[in-house]
Formats: sequence, structure tokens, C-alpha cells
Amino acid sequence: MRTSAFAYPWDVIGDPAAAGRIAGLGVQQVTLAAAYHSTRALTPRHPRHRVVTAAYASALYPPDEKRWQGRELRPYAPGPWAAADDPWEAAAAELRDAGLDVHSWVVLAHNSRLGAEHPDTNVVNAYGDRYPWAPCIARPAVRGYLLDLAAEAAVRPGAAGTELESLGWYGLAHLHAHDKIGGVPLGDAAQYLMSLCFCPHCRDGYAELGADPEELAAAVRTAMAPVWAAGGSDAAGTAGIEQLLGERWTDLTLKWRTQTAGSLQEQAIAAVRSAAAPGFQVLMHADPAAYRCGANAGVQPARILGHADGLVLPCPGGPGGAAGRAAVIAPVAAHAAAHTVVAANFTVVSGMGGSPGTLAEDAAHAVGLGATQLRLYHAGLAADDDLAAVRAALPAG
Repeated sequence: MRTSAFAYPWDVIGDPAAAGRIAGLGVQQVTLAAAYHSTRALTPRHPRHRVVTAAYASALYPPDEKRWQGRELRPYAPGPWAAADDPWEAAAAELRDAGLDVHSWVVLAHNSRLGAEHPDTNVVNAYGDRYPWAPCIARPAVRGYLLDLAAEAAVRPGAAGTELESLGWYGLAHLHAHDKIGGVPLGDAAQYLMSLCFCPHCRDGYAELGADPEELAAAVRTAMAPVWAAGGSDAAGTAGIEQLLGERWTDLTLKWRTQTAGSLQEQAIAAVRSAAAPGFQVLMHADPAAYRCGANAGVQPARILGHADGLVLPCPGGPGGAAGRAAVIAPVAAHAAAHTVVAANFTVVSGMGGSPGTLAEDAAHAVGLGATQLRLYHAGLAADDDLAAVRAALPAG
């Protein structure tokens, strides 16, 4: 099974042992961040630092000034935490020298600085609250920015392929500094309602489908009222959304959101292919539940697998994750052709809820469900004991 580990440029730059250590895990590939959101990342073995704070979402390479000149929305240049003028290429060169294939890792519709500086790009919920971390993918200017960013960030010199993350709707759920939105636990369905967008472009989209946007927003607020009163909801899936919102509004909102996300996904993949050489692999981080938001954007597998070379799917580790692995892998595998990549992505950092000690068993289960590749999130964050467990598991996995 082909295996790749995720990494940031700062995991490698300034640490002469990093590339060899990753290669020593037994992986064949590194998926290296080329455009990434703000983050605070641990680097437990780096000789120069232990924590890297990336203050804002940026390209991790020098953006092409000719491409972006005069554009309102454009990628931000890398900050000092990136540790090089072209951090992606500097890290990629060391990884290739260690015998590893290098693919780019591109985060798209997730950018808090862009949203703060351009509030008209934000998803706006049914109460009128803006989500600056979530650019609305229905807005034409946002879509144009995302398509060009995908093509530029994915096709870095020497990259053999790319993995596109956050290629779809982002919503309420967001790891945020000093986050305090957990007072009322929102299940799957309530998260969906709180992630519906009511910006002018989405309002127009609802109207084109025959809905009064104000009536729909009021229906969402009415549906959420008992959730706030009861202290949460565990309703899940499309049946749970219908339970809260009703069949009519559920069908209409799903139609708008899936057609908007699906067309963006197709266009972004096409933009990457037009910029890349033949044979360049394009994968997408995804969830087979089409209504889901976030880094693993919801997709319609039968639709997107006609465009992407495959999907990278979030898979919980350990015995308790078996049902979750089946839920994400099986719907994709049912539509996958023999050449399609179905990559199971496991967290291998104990502090983030990973279970590297069960990786061999988890990977074998994923293969049995239809997975063809394995992803490890991710080597630069993991403690020595976690890396040792990965190293022991991979030959058997």
C-alpha cells in the first residue's frame, strides 16, 4: 500500500535529520503544505524551535505577482515563520534528496485574514452573523480566487501531484483561538443549519430555486429555537436535517449547496490539470456526506470521481473507529474504478486523539473496505513513541 505523511515546510527547514527521519518511517511520499491556514504547530524534534505560530493563512511559496496584480482577493505571502523565501521548494528539495516523492497540500476555502479584511466574502448565517474564516464559495470573486490559488499552489516545481483541502463549504465548526462555542452541543444536523449561508449571492441562489430567502432564514431560526432551549441536539444525517428544518427546505438547501460545491470542485480540478503536466495526480480531501462542511468538504462521490483521481477520507483510528471508517470509505469505494485512489487518512499523533499503536490493524480494515492508499497526519507533530509505532506498523500495513 502506498503511504504518504503530511508535513509543513517548517518541519524540514533547519532540521538536517527531518527528511531522513520521515523516509525512515517506510513512507513513499510526503504531502507538503503549499498553501495553509493559520495554525499553531508543535515541532517536538526540531533543533531550533518547539512551536511554530503561523499568524495568518498564506501561500508557502512566493505568489506570482503577474497572476495576482490588481486583484482584490489574492494569497498572502509567507510570513517569517516560513523560514525561507520559497519554503515549499526548500523543504521539497530535501525530501526528494531523501528519496521521497513530494506532492503539494493546498488549503483553499478557509482563510480568516482574508475574511477579516474582506468581510463581504464571508459566509453569513441565518441570524446575520459573519464567519470570517469561511469564504462563501457562491461569490464569483471568491470562486475566481480559489480557482487560481488551486492551480498556482498545487503545481509547484517538482510536485508529482496535489491534495486539495477545504474545497467546498466551510461552516460554523472551526478550531479558533480561545473558542467558546461549545456551550450548546450541536449535532450533525444543527451544525448544517448554522452553516447555511445567507449572503446576497446565496439569497439569489435560493430565489432562483423558487424560495423566499427571508422565509428560509426565518425557518432556520425557528428550527434552531428548540435546540438552544434544550441545550443541544443530536439529530444527524439528512434525516436529522429534515427533522429540524422540514423536507421542503432541506431539499432546497441541499440542492443549492451541492450544486455550488460540486461545480467549484470540478472547476478547481480542471484548473489544476490545465496548469500541470500529464500524469499529475489530483486528489481531494472529502467526506462522502455531501452536506458536510469543513476541511473534508462534502462531495457526491459518483460525480467528483469523474474528475479527481481519488479522494482522501478522514478515518478514526482504533477499534471504536470501525463504524466511522466504513461510513466514509464504503460510499466512495462503491463508485471507485480500479485506478481510483481511495486514501484513508489516520491521525498518528496521540495528543490529537490518534492511535498509532493500532495503525496496522486500522489500515488492514481500511483496505478491506476498499482503501488503496494510506495517509498519516502527520509526522512533524508526532512524539518519538508515536513515530516508533508508525515505523513498526507500516511494514505490516
